[in-house]
Amino acid sequence: MIRTLLIDDEPLAIRGMKIRLAEFADIDIIGSCSNGREAVKVIKEQKPDLIFLDIQMPGFDGFSVMRSLVGETEIPLVIFVTAYDQYALDAFKAHAMDYLLKPVDEQLLAESMNKVRDHIAKRTAVEQNSRLVNLIENMDNPPREALTAILEASDNSSVSSEIYDSQLRIKDRGHITIVSISEVEYIDAAGDYMCIHTGDKTHILRETMKVMEKRLDPKFFKRIHRSTIINLNKVKEVRPHSNGECYLLLENGQDLKVSCSYKDVVGRFL
Repeated sequence: MIRTLLIDDEPLAIRGMKIRLAEFADIDIIGSCSNGREAVKVIKEQKPDLIFLDIQMPGFDGFSVMRSLVGETEIPLVIFVTAYDQYALDAFKAHAMDYLLKPVDEQLLAESMNKVRDHIAKRTAVEQNSRLVNLIENMDNPPREALTAILEASDNSSVSSEIYDSQLRIKDRGHITIVSISEVEYIDAAGDYMCIHTGDKTHILRETMKVMEKRLDPKFFKRIHRSTIINLNKVKEVRPHSNGECYLLLENGQDLKVSCSYKDVVGRFL
């Protein structure tokens, strides 16, 4: 889970971010702060992985928060949130992970979260490698058990350098439906919306195909068309046609055409 702190002097902005972040199964909101000085104290005590930081706050603004963290050994990833885009350059000079304008766009937020996941995955691998180096350098005869444990952790991080979603959280008229990724049969695009098909239900999620593809483990989910992703575990039969086209029959009886550009997916079943 990505331990997340929200910092904004506007209660409505805090509530809005909580609602938007509820879409992400790997976000754990550990708290919120209404001013910069409180935020610095909480960051130092709680050590969150990620903060959403408002730039314009009375007295002690977002940049002051960042300056107060200089010299700390553990600084969280920062996504600045503001209504004023002229602060963008200063935000990136302050080493922010990203910069979002109010009201926060859901698609841009999803893209920001992908950046956060990628960064955390890489940082974890670096930390594990650092532990290994320190152990070897500081001990003449490293204990076999400790060395083995660290090597196994490093191997696991290299096998999976990405963090993929296990659930989708889908909002509909104030309600949130949690859909397990393993239940998804296929996904097709309708503009900026994704139709998530599970059994006899279809859920609608506002997201682009590009963002959705990054959230899914490519070992199990593949594109067979520019607007269609399938769950390989749900494929029952491959149906080649005489004209060179190919169709995949899913367990639910759905027949889906494989585009010429994605014919390599069929090789998975041959």
